[in-house]
Amino acid sequence: MEQSNTEEGNSVVDGNVDLPVKKAINFYPPLYRQRYNFVKDLVNKHKPKKVADLGCGSASLIQTIKSHSCLELIVGVDINEDKIGSKRCNLSPVSGDYLSPRDLNLSIILYHGSVVERDCRLLGFDLVACIELIEHLDSEDLARFPEVVFGYLCPAMIVISTPNSDFNPLFPTVTLRDSDHKFEWNRKQFQTWALDVANCYSYSVEFTGVGEPPEDAGNVGYCTQIGVFQRIGAPATKSCGAEQCGEHIYKIVYSVSYPSLQQKQVRKLVLTNEVSRQVQNMRWSYALSLSLLQNGEENCQKTSDPGLFTFPAPVFTELEKLKIEQSPKPFCFGNKFYVPLERLLAYPRVSRLCDSVDTMRALIADTVRLNTDGSAVTVDLRDHNQ
Repeated sequence: MEQSNTEEGNSVVDGNVDLPVKKAINFYPPLYRQRYNFVKDLVNKHKPKKVADLGCGSASLIQTIKSHSCLELIVGVDINEDKIGSKRCNLSPVSGDYLSPRDLNLSIILYHGSVVERDCRLLGFDLVACIELIEHLDSEDLARFPEVVFGYLCPAMIVISTPNSDFNPLFPTVTLRDSDHKFEWNRKQFQTWALDVANCYSYSVEFTGVGEPPEDAGNVGYCTQIGVFQRIGAPATKSCGAEQCGEHIYKIVYSVSYPSLQQKQVRKLVLTNEVSRQVQNMRWSYALSLSLLQNGEENCQKTSDPGLFTFPAPVFTELEKLKIEQSPKPFCFGNKFYVPLERLLAYPRVSRLCDSVDTMRALIADTVRLNTDGSAVTVDLRDHNQ
C-alpha cells in the first residue's frame, strides 16, 4: 500500500545537503517549498474552486494555498492518520480571518484513507495535486492509481510531481532518495507513463519541474519532475450507482469552515463596523471644519464635503468620487450628526457588503442608531468623552 508523501526536510534533497565528496547542492527556496509554490502558482493562474491534495501528509500544501480567495473547498487525503492530525491546528481560522473575512465560504476537510480507493466526495474537483506521492506506491497501487484519479475522479486538472532519477548521480551514492520510495523514474520513464495515462483518459500533459541543477551538471533535468494534466472536454457521465454516488470510504479526521461574507452574521458584523467607521470619520471631519471656522482660522481650508473625507483618506477613482458627490450629504441639527444611508451606500467598502439601502437598514438597524424614518445614521456631533 501507499505511504504518505515525503514531508519537508525528511529526504536527502528537500533541504541543503552537504555531500561527503561532491559539492553541496543548495536549493533556495528549499525543494519542498518550490513544489508547494508551483501548485500555488497554478491555483493563482487557474482560479479553481475545489482542490484536493492526495497524500497530503501534515497538510503543509493546504496551508500554503488556503489564503487564495477563489477557493471554496480544500480536501486532503492521506493513509497516515497520525501525520494528518499532527499540524491541523495550522489550518484553523485566526483572528484576522474574522476581522477581514473572505468573500466566499471556505471549508477544509482532511480524510484518512488510501488514494487508490474511490470516495464519491472527491468527485467534481477542479484541481487534484499529487506531490511526491506516486513513488510511494507499490506496483499494485500504482496500477490502480490512474483508474481512480484520472478515470473515476476525472478532475479538470491534475499535477503530479516525482523525483527525477537522472538527477540522482549528483547526490551521495544511494539507490533511492527516501527509504519508503518504491521506485524513482528518470525523465523518459515518467513521461512515457504520463503520456500513456493521458491518452487513455483524455487528458493533455505538459512536463516541467523544480530544482535547477548546478551549471556544470550537464543534461540531468530538474531535481523534481512535474506533469501538469488537463482534461480534454467534459468528463464522461457516470451512472449513479453506489460506487459513484453513495460510497464514503474515507474517514473524516478534521473539518473546519472559515468565516465569510456569505454568512449573514459575519456580513452584518463587518457592515456594522464599516458603517460606524465611515460615520465617525465624517463626524470628525465635520466637527473639525466647524471648530476651525469658529476659531477664525481663515488660513485653514474648510472641508466642503465631510462625506468625502476619511482618516486616513482612502483613494477613490473618479467614478467613485462622482458617485459620492452626487449622493445626499451629511447634515447636522444641534448636536446631532446625520449620515444618509444612500451616502454610505455610495462608498465602495460599504456597497460591496450590501446592494441596497433596504438591505443595509435591515442588517444594521439593531446595532446602529438610525433617525425616525430609518433613512440616516445619527450620532452625537461632539463626543464629550473625548
